[in-house]
Amino acid sequence: MFKDREDAARQLAAKLKGRPLKDPLVLAIPRGGVVTGAVLALELGAELDVVLARKLRARHDPELAVGAIGEDGEEYLADYARSVIGVDDEYLERERAHQIAEIDRRKERFRAVRPAAEIAGRSVIVTDDGVATGATMLAALHVIRAKRPYELIVAVPVAPPDTLDTLAHHCDHVECVLKPTWLGGISGFYGDFTQVEDDEALRLLRDYRRPAPDR
Repeated sequence: MFKDREDAARQLAAKLKGRPLKDPLVLAIPRGGVVTGAVLALELGAELDVVLARKLRARHDPELAVGAIGEDGEEYLADYARSVIGVDDEYLERERAHQIAEIDRRKERFRAVRPAAEIAGRSVIVTDDGVATGATMLAALHVIRAKRPYELIVAVPVAPPDTLDTLAHHCDHVECVLKPTWLGGISGFYGDFTQVEDDEALRLLRDYRRPAPDR
């Protein structure tokens, strides 16, 4: 159990501090992931930015991800997606358009605060406040991998082992603090899981300053 997202990020950072990193960059998935990401980046002496990816929701269960789409338009569709009731080509087309519109809205706001960071040749750490199915994280990884990072690391406070195994096939390293076999919901592993609004995520991104390297 974590006290809050900041506590989770500090515990996560402790697991990464012994790892050599090349000009590290933490990419957070908004919105809750920006809180985790800001603390993680500060602890690791890394640059902070966001990666914009959205899950594609099931028609009758918005919490169920049947896929995801990244800010470059690349899409990941779960192998079970079309077996979910109500998920067909027509529905996916509407859901895709809706999530692309939301990504474009966020891109306009977040990129006004901080231009996209350079990714090529760097140790890139992708984080969120927790992962369930991993669909959104997978979309983010596909977007980032295409930009040729030196290494691609997934670092999250909590995720089920099967999801972590899937993510491991799409990155170079996975780090996680809690690995429950039954997740239920991410919020159940936090004492305080207050919803993070856009304004808070934007403030964290705008105010973040990378620590000077130790001499």
